[in-house]
Amino acid sequence: MRVVFFGSGAFGIPSLRRLIETHEVGLIVTQPDRRAGRGSKMAPTPIAELAVEIAPEVPVLKPERVNTPELRDQIRAVEADIWVVIAYGQKLGQKLLTDKPAVNLHGSLLPRWRGAAPINAAVVAGDTRTGTSVITLVDEMDAGDVLGTSERPIEPHQTAGELHDLLAEDGVTPLMQVLDDAAKGELKPVAQDQLLVTLAPKISREDARIDFGWDADRCRCLIHGYNPWPGVTVSLGGDPLKLLRAESLSGGVPGEPGAIVDPQDGLVVCARGALRLLEVQPAGKKPMPWAAYIRGRPITKGERLEP
Repeated sequence: MRVVFFGSGAFGIPSLRRLIETHEVGLIVTQPDRRAGRGSKMAPTPIAELAVEIAPEVPVLKPERVNTPELRDQIRAVEADIWVVIAYGQKLGQKLLTDKPAVNLHGSLLPRWRGAAPINAAVVAGDTRTGTSVITLVDEMDAGDVLGTSERPIEPHQTAGELHDLLAEDGVTPLMQVLDDAAKGELKPVAQDQLLVTLAPKISREDARIDFGWDADRCRCLIHGYNPWPGVTVSLGGDPLKLLRAESLSGGVPGEPGAIVDPQDGLVVCARGALRLLEVQPAGKKPMPWAAYIRGRPITKGERLEP
């Protein structure tokens, strides 16, 4: 099929690779270059970088606003069979969508976790399963009919960043099947159950604030759900420390919530159960195992992690 691809984030990279291998990509639409990194240099989106690397012959558009009449005419001129939208970052307006079938790959099992941060939301909530959904594109965010899905478990040790990469790969299979079905005129759309809708809005740094007065499982899910961004940061002796990975223990541990009762093992008191810190990142340094951290920063039993 002849495809126009809309995407910006890394979640769309595996799918775009496969589309370029197996279909005809006539145009790639992505977000404009933005300033990034310590030097604030202009940087292209991950999708724009991939396009230059593996398909330099495919035109790439980087509009600030995709819904202008000029852009609509330019995109329609490609005469694609279908549009594929993955982590694009701009809403395609109804005038743009009027005469062209469009599908979207979303990082959850819809209708659970509609919105900008479905993978983070699933991990933070303690979900044990998640997946991807290929849906029709409609005016309401992530509310289209479901055309195909993939599923996988969420393991207790997995971070949102790790799950993001796995789901990005998983989504290729249902997306390719949907395109095959579309080519044959055999799509079987299934409406979402409105009673099961949950929302996953855009996250902020404030969302990653931890409270050791919670139970240990909730603390672990928060740490993993906001890794790599924005990261759960605490204060230890006045120094910031980012918590990257932890294990929750069900057994009760005496002490005040947030107290480190076993420095060698990284054992932290929670209101119910305990948290074992496995990986951390001091300010200005690289991520490291807890054992490596305490070699350079001796800790006294009873020192507390403060939100």
